Amino acid sequence: MSQALLHAWRHPRPEGAGGLCVGARTDLPVDRRRAKRLAHRIRQQARRERLPRVVATSPLQRCAAVGRWLRRWGWEHRIDADLIELDFGEWDGQPWASVSRDAVDAWCANFAHHAPGGGETLDHLLHRAAAWRASGAYCVVTHGGWMLARAWMQQRPGERPTASQWPAAPAYGSRMAWPLV
Repeated sequence: MSQALLHAWRHPRPEGAGGLCVGARTDLPVDRRRAKRLAHRIRQQARRERLPRVVATSPLQRCAAVGRWLRRWGWEHRIDADLIELDFGEWDGQPWASVSRDAVDAWCANFAHHAPGGGETLDHLLHRAAAWRASGAYCVVTHGGWMLARAWMQQRPGERPTASQWPAAPAYGSRMAWPLV
């Protein structure tokens, strides 16, 4: 018997995000057609894998919109704040161009333990993503940072990344899967 997997999808591309630092405090909408398309893909994956019709999403619109489509189709939709993106503090929602180079350099110099914009440290996000338990939901719609943190902790649990080691964000609507722990 194969091991059960947690399937995590990154939300669809949010509207109005271009050039902005988008984290936990920036609640941007997504086009409803994009949300519906991703919900269809999740439903198809769940059918193939014979997964329960339960989805957990971040409370932010860009994730919850997908969950609402699935709920319309008879799924249970759970909203879970532990699936939220990194909190960039005062940077959140601001144009990246307005964040000083010195502030970004300070974060990169102590990447795992510095709280960008006074928000949340990457170390906190790593622990939050690693500690998340499915509770019957094998499908989640979350954020790129959460997905990368979960992947990091699955692959390199005792290590903390440097800025140069941190991978690029997954594409909008893409899926990652890991063994449930």
